[in-house]
Amino acid sequence: MADLSTTYLGLKLKNPLVASASPLSEKVESVKRLADAGVSAVVMYSLFEEQIIHESLELDHYLSQGTESFAEALSYLPEAGKYTLAPDAYVETLRKIKQAANIPVIGSLNGVSTGGWIKYAKNIQDAGADALELNIYFLPVDANITSCELEDAHVKLVADIRSQVQIPLAVKLSPCYTALPNFARRLVDAGANGLVLFNRFYQPDLDLEELEVTPRLVLSSSQELRLPLRWTALLYGKVKADLALTTGVHTAEDAIKAIMAGANAVMSASALLKGGPEAASKILADMQTWMEAHEYHSVERMRGSMSQGTVAEPAAFERANYMKVLNSF
Repeated sequence: MADLSTTYLGLKLKNPLVASASPLSEKVESVKRLADAGVSAVVMYSLFEEQIIHESLELDHYLSQGTESFAEALSYLPEAGKYTLAPDAYVETLRKIKQAANIPVIGSLNGVSTGGWIKYAKNIQDAGADALELNIYFLPVDANITSCELEDAHVKLVADIRSQVQIPLAVKLSPCYTALPNFARRLVDAGANGLVLFNRFYQPDLDLEELEVTPRLVLSSSQELRLPLRWTALLYGKVKADLALTTGVHTAEDAIKAIMAGANAVMSASALLKGGPEAASKILADMQTWMEAHEYHSVERMRGSMSQGTVAEPAAFERANYMKVLNSF
């Protein structure tokens, strides 16, 4: 039988499949179902900076600019306790999940400024979290903020939290950076132990009857795997950090591609929301079957075997791929 064990953020995991942040991690019962289905770790549902601000009213320079049009404006958040967990309730839920589940639990903070993050990063650590994921999601709508200022603020945020917590730290990124490899390296130098590729943005829609801007949830598909797959393959071996691929992981084939590109962990939410926690069992069973059929004895041996540094045509991950695809139609 193939050995599926891996390491991520210094954590020894029985397999690479991690349940990423979703409503499934809001309740102890659903996390236990995820663990029973075979996932090796779970990322808690995100605690949003706006919820912390609502309690502490701490705003820094970057958050205060353009607040009325901030992507996660308070008016769009559900009532505390209805769909998301208020700060103190979040920490208490994490504590209960950690006590009840037999898998590593990763806390999650979503925001852009130091503010109350350090306090709750410490609280999450004290509640027993095995690691912390910083989900940096900021939509720069102020034309006066430069990309350098924004990246500097994010790097400082990581450094500030790294200086205050001892547990491993991962940063969940968006793909929307001009020079992503350089920014990734700066985050690692600031103290990130891992990078999660990528944050999946939910775009607003327009209701033509009510003439309103409305949020609409659309779950991912395997077609969305290609973007994080490409950047995982490009960053593998170039940054001294573990890599986790998220978005578009629905099948064993998706997970195997992610690992071959260089991922230490493969994160899934939409597949588990669609098929229930038990969908994890099928992904893992199919991984075993594929690896045995193709004579891969371990995940470790498979990792990075199709990263940019190891494939026969490294340019396939770069601009040449664009031209080749256009000419293939």
